[in-house]
Amino acid sequence: MNLLRAVAAVGSLTFVSRVFGYVRDFFIARTFDVGSGTDAFFIAFRIPNLLRRMFAEGAFSQAFVPILSEYRSRQSPDETRHLVDVIATVLFLVLVAVTALGMLAAPVLGYFFAPFWFHDKPDQFELTVQLLRITFPYVLFISLVALGAGVLNTWGRFGVPAFTPVLLNVSFIVAAAFFADRFDPPVVALAWAVFAGGALQLAFQLPFLWRVGMLPRWRLDLGHPGMRRVLKLMGPAIFGVSASQLSMLINSIFASSLVVGSVTWLYYAERLMELPAGVLGVAVGTILLPNLSRHHATGAPEEYARLLDWGLRVTLLLAVPAAMALAVLAVPLITTLFHYGRFDVQDVLMARRALIAYSIGLVGMILVKILAPGFYARQNVITPVKIGILTLVATQLMNLAFIGPLKHAGLALAVGLGACLNAALLYRMLRKTGIYAPQPGWGAFAAKTAIAVAAMAALLYAAMGPGTWWLQAPWQHKVPAIAGLVLGGALVYGAALFALGFRVRDFVRREPT
Repeated sequence: MNLLRAVAAVGSLTFVSRVFGYVRDFFIARTFDVGSGTDAFFIAFRIPNLLRRMFAEGAFSQAFVPILSEYRSRQSPDETRHLVDVIATVLFLVLVAVTALGMLAAPVLGYFFAPFWFHDKPDQFELTVQLLRITFPYVLFISLVALGAGVLNTWGRFGVPAFTPVLLNVSFIVAAAFFADRFDPPVVALAWAVFAGGALQLAFQLPFLWRVGMLPRWRLDLGHPGMRRVLKLMGPAIFGVSASQLSMLINSIFASSLVVGSVTWLYYAERLMELPAGVLGVAVGTILLPNLSRHHATGAPEEYARLLDWGLRVTLLLAVPAAMALAVLAVPLITTLFHYGRFDVQDVLMARRALIAYSIGLVGMILVKILAPGFYARQNVITPVKIGILTLVATQLMNLAFIGPLKHAGLALAVGLGACLNAALLYRMLRKTGIYAPQPGWGAFAAKTAIAVAAMAALLYAAMGPGTWWLQAPWQHKVPAIAGLVLGGALVYGAALFALGFRVRDFVRREPT
């Protein structure tokens, strides 16, 4: 298997999902006022979405995939199938209980994550509780989707999990475009879109699991050793890769104390930031984890270190220019995607501040998704947990320091800097414990990448023109203009890398399936 090609395939499908995500945000921005209704929905959706990232795509996947890879490498197909059946059965029972409890405890969760609304904005608080009860079953659906994704990724079927999120975005688009006026208040349509999107994603994966012979069957075996190992790893793993997600949710608490619209401005900036974070971090991390796990299971530490080095180089080669482009093109991107209907100039300027703040820490956010699997593939969860807790505390201290002078942008900056601290500490421990040793050539690699990024940034800044044009131009002019900027920046960056000696073949790496 050509890993570079696999990363390109997963990244492309993830990019398609993100494009659909921007279409959905276009419809949301055009249909709904930036105010109490959207603030309530984004708080309500953030809670189950956080649980998805922490438990499903975070802790569960990081604990389950290494054990599954080990079983596939060392055990018989029947034993591997038995593990999948047991994990699926236990996970389903736990999720049903968690979902029921979350719906019953919606007022408590609403109070915890938006405490300032309970007394000051009771109507907004009640709407948040209503939306939370509708969206919470998403945790059940998407956690089972994560199990299916872990199985399919381990079997090398990376494309299906990468495409699956498109279905949630399609659900949002249909709800915003055709059903908003059928609900009172209209934002309730978005909550039902979350519910429907989760169910669609689960249904989509089932045929593919059947094709690889791993469609789960009911098998309750609480004494299964593999299941116990997954649970043992999963508990502490919650904090390992979820520090930035917890920070963003806590940011919502801080943001709820600021002016109306702060939660929504952070959401739209976060959506733009998540394009490179998702396409790069998710794509490379998804490819790395099962392959690192296999090298660990078969006792190949040198290949383990080389694969991790490859992942870091590919990531930095793409993440650094992405972060720079987000900062330089903040106004063109926000106006092209969201400055329609009820999303006004003030909203553009406020979202721009948050996006620039997020871009400062974007590389750190992506690197965490690459460095953390270096520990999880070895079934070491303690080290990322300690680093995650330290990072979480540091981020909240930065929140307190930045929120006064920078308002909502200070919250975004704290998350980004916290992610950079997380990545730096993970890297330091990988080096200190001897898990990773950099391969030769890093100095020249970093210098050439910096030169190419500088050339790209200079072009983008000179070519984008004044912000007033982007605020006033019709979408028919802005869409081709932003497409031209993105394409031109990519071409200049690629040409600079080529002139400096980079070749695609230098980043090709092959692994057995």
